[in-house]
Amino acid sequence: MKFLALALTALLPLSAVASKLDEHAAKLGPLIDPAKLATLGTRAANPRLQKSVARLEAARLDGCNVLAVAGKAVSLARYKNATLAKLTTESLARNHTIADRLGVLNPTGLADMRRGQAATIQRGPYKGDELSVDHIIPRAVAPELENVIANLELMPLRMNLSKGAAMGERQRDKAKQFAAAGLLTPTRLEQILRR
Repeated sequence: MKFLALALTALLPLSAVASKLDEHAAKLGPLIDPAKLATLGTRAANPRLQKSVARLEAARLDGCNVLAVAGKAVSLARYKNATLAKLTTESLARNHTIADRLGVLNPTGLADMRRGQAATIQRGPYKGDELSVDHIIPRAVAPELENVIANLELMPLRMNLSKGAAMGERQRDKAKQFAAAGLLTPTRLEQILRR
């Protein structure tokens, strides 16, 4: 009987973390819902990315694994395409890491991000700059990816402005992944790869 009591006591913290994970994922899911994102206007997903990263930090502070919360939220948001689900999960976790490296996951930065506003970068060569949201594949190149969370990335505003509509190997690789997820037609992919 003591063994059973000890085993149950050991499992309680795990179930509490699982419950917290579910709670945070349920709050993140609506922010990244592809059906809702598809109805948004120009740059309207940008504040959602910032809010999503703030939500992931709240989950981390609550003892949850960021990647697990992102994955569960993607599942709750009913991403039907497995490739896009994977890209979105990875993107959310990567953006959380970027925010951490730039030092914006402090109380002031998180307050800004929860409102979908730009936080001030606190670390690195861009310290003091405004945090912005970049389109990995630029809007000018593939407007159909404008509000796709997996195509959005946090970066310092000055870096974003200097980048423009440049296309490199990373963008071409990402375009191939988006095509595999059904977000780019073969014709559009060919146009992007020729740039």
